[in-house]
Amino acid sequence: MHIGAGALIGPYVSLAVGLSPLQTEANDPTIVIGNGCSIGAHNGIVALAGITIGAHVYTGPRVYITDINHGYERFDEPIGHQLQVSRPVSIGANSWIGTNSVVLPGTVIGEHVVVAAGSVVSGQVPARCIVAGAPARIIRRFDGEAWISVDEAVPRLRHERGSVDLA
Repeated sequence: MHIGAGALIGPYVSLAVGLSPLQTEANDPTIVIGNGCSIGAHNGIVALAGITIGAHVYTGPRVYITDINHGYERFDEPIGHQLQVSRPVSIGANSWIGTNSVVLPGTVIGEHVVVAAGSVVSGQVPARCIVAGAPARIIRRFDGEAWISVDEAVPRLRHERGSVDLA
């Protein structure tokens, strides 16, 4: 585990690398937290393959970041003893992960990304965008000159004169 210079780890944070004695996997898990990060209260960061958090990343309270998940396929073994293949997680520098968000195994978040509160993030998130939702989707991105909204395929609620209509 490596915690960079000037990083702040809030109260009641759980940083866990490796497995319980009942589980085995051949690797050397790591958590790397970059310089100047602020990890919010009640965060959980669980690494088996490896989690890298870039410099000056901020997380709100109750954020959960993991590179491993449980399997459920075998009925002769408790779910807590079944693991899927671990997949590393990377969070780019200067990003913000909002309160109650979850970052799932294999996620790669680019630099200067905002993850809205309560989001569930998986897969690739490009640099300089805002994602929101469960599952998280890009809602804004920087086009080189300005932050622009990204049109979504699903209808949005539109408020007009006190009524709510689907747009």
